[in-house]
Amino acid sequence: MKLRETASTKECDIEILAHQGAELRARIDGREVAAHFEPLAAGGAIVSIGDRRFHIASARRRDAILVAVGPRTFDFVRVEEGAHHGLHGLATPQITAPMPGKVLRVLVKAGDAVGPGQPLVVLEAMKMETTLAAESDAIVKRVAVEAGQMVDHGAVLIELSPASPSAPESGPRAS
Repeated sequence: MKLRETASTKECDIEILAHQGAELRARIDGREVAAHFEPLAAGGAIVSIGDRRFHIASARRRDAILVAVGPRTFDFVRVEEGAHHGLHGLATPQITAPMPGKVLRVLVKAGDAVGPGQPLVVLEAMKMETTLAAESDAIVKRVAVEAGQMVDHGAVLIELSPASPSAPESGPRAS
């Protein structure tokens, strides 16, 4: 399986070699990694890799996987083999809350043009900040939340529409 972090263009190859109970062996970009998972009652887990331990939480959001490791968050999408990244279109028409939380900041407004990896909204959940970003070029169609608002898992935060590659930067042309 090939994954790409949405905030960057970096791709990584991940192959699960063995998974038995709490033990997992995987090959990540050619490097073999062994991990031990200890599920937590409140959700998430403690992952041990060698002598290092990490508190993690994860959630699925449409075709993406949001992973929080300590104070850092990562949003991954699966890269289809042979996919053409130059196609025009919209990767995700709606930005939704990956988990219940509080909207800390809204970084865009309706009508804004955004690009891949551009931060759109910042949520706080489980005492961690999560920045949700655009996955492709788009125009902000509607902002459905405001700072300070509590949201449920799956709540629509921002609606996007495809960016027109030939749209003028300024107002309409006079004829």
